[in-house]
Amino acid sequence: MLLQYAKNNEAFDSPDYLAELKLDGIRLIVSNLEQLKLYTRHNNDVTAKFPELHEIDLPSGTILDGEVIVTDERGKPDFESMMSRFQSKKDKRHVTFCAFDILRYRGVDVTGLSLVRRKELLEDSFVETERYTKVRTINGSSLDYFEAIKQHNLEGIVIKKKNSVYEIDRRSWSWQKVINWTYAEAYITGYRKKEFGWLTSMQCEDGTFIPTGIIELGATPEHKKAFNSVKQRLSYKEDKNFAYMEPLIRVRVKTRNWTKNGMLRSPVFVEYIL
Repeated sequence: MLLQYAKNNEAFDSPDYLAELKLDGIRLIVSNLEQLKLYTRHNNDVTAKFPELHEIDLPSGTILDGEVIVTDERGKPDFESMMSRFQSKKDKRHVTFCAFDILRYRGVDVTGLSLVRRKELLEDSFVETERYTKVRTINGSSLDYFEAIKQHNLEGIVIKKKNSVYEIDRRSWSWQKVINWTYAEAYITGYRKKEFGWLTSMQCEDGTFIPTGIIELGATPEHKKAFNSVKQRLSYKEDKNFAYMEPLIRVRVKTRNWTKNGMLRSPVFVEYIL
């Protein structure tokens, strides 16, 4: 089951919904049918990648949905460290699986039950350990909870309808995410020659520019048309994949966060700065 973005990325209060922390990691299914298996949301078997998750007293016939994370020294999810662990056999940092839903319990398909009932079954499905935890829900104000999330610089929240069923492989309005975006200003200093992508850079105090990533999302056809009308005049060199431009177009972007090497993480175009 997949998420929708909440309208205008705004949290809302409703007695029909509850909220929970959105964890910055990798979606993972933990399945204990004939044997324990771990799958990504694209159904890739990654059981061998996480040997520390092989030890869990999970009833036979049970399937959990959740997020696998690596935490930093402050206990906050660290996406870069999670990706390093996922992609590198040499990375030995331990992961934690955070379960937020349950699809089968002791051999019974429970996807047709309400979210509240599934949460009750999830609570009974296993005892928490250092490697396995459960995502707790907030029944109070989602607005207040999101403000607290922003103060702690966490990724965001998910607001879920209490009576919703689990819709496998569907993007549903019953689950809505509210992201704690970081906003920044950058210069467009180039573009991809084949598929859409704007190179971004930041200006240093000494006047030089350093690359900060590629904008691939957010630009409307009107934004692209305006850019295309001036890009040739501002371009000064190119290679096989990119054309490079004078840093004269300034934009506002939103991003999940800054990476440790100073790059914008999945920046989204917001507007031109005139």
